Amino acid sequence: MPWQRPDGRLPHQLRPIRFECDFTRFATASVLAHAGETKVLCTISIAPGVPNFLLGSNQGWLTAEYRMLPGATPQRQAREYLKLSGRTQEIQRLIGRSLRAALDLELLGERTITVDADVLQADAGTRTTAITGSYVALALAIEKLMERGEILRSPIRYPVAAVSVGLIEGEIFLDLNYVEDVTADLDFNIVMTGNLDLIEIQGTAESGSFTRDQLNQIIEMAQTGIQDLLILQQQALKQ
Repeated sequence: MPWQRPDGRLPHQLRPIRFECDFTRFATASVLAHAGETKVLCTISIAPGVPNFLLGSNQGWLTAEYRMLPGATPQRQAREYLKLSGRTQEIQRLIGRSLRAALDLELLGERTITVDADVLQADAGTRTTAITGSYVALALAIEKLMERGEILRSPIRYPVAAVSVGLIEGEIFLDLNYVEDVTADLDFNIVMTGNLDLIEIQGTAESGSFTRDQLNQIIEMAQTGIQDLLILQQQALKQ
């Protein structure tokens, strides 16, 4: 019997996606990103100055921090203080790489953008939701810089979005929830630009191996989902 999705979605359907803009008061910009039951608070802070390796370069920088809050999962997650887990470090680097790809850092000037992605509730797809929601927050923050006359041109080159894809019982599914994520034989996270060019592919076979043809199908499925995410991002920004 083929896999039946717990929430009744078709294989190519995203979970319900929603972006609540300006969710907090003090950050330059903030978005609460919903992907089904996964909720990630994405905030943007912008400060003058750059890391030492960029001093005098007349270009800016973007860095990211990611955390899973204690109550985000059924069993309480211990807070990470000075020593971050390997998973946390890997995810925040992914977020940073993905969003830096969206920017012309020279147009930003010597400013540092800090992206904070805090998972309030996790039902899989936290890293992809963090990237997709953080792009919306980044675009809002850049818009505010331009409104204040701090920069004359937007440094954003194109939108960025990310989605998960998995193989379960021989069939490919888009945007996995937790039950699907732990069941999947293959699990991929794919990041693309608004032009549908690839920024990053993270994928592994949980058991066995996969074919080149399956990889192509996974990328095509991801592209379908990212096209929908790009539309939802633009709708949120227009509002």
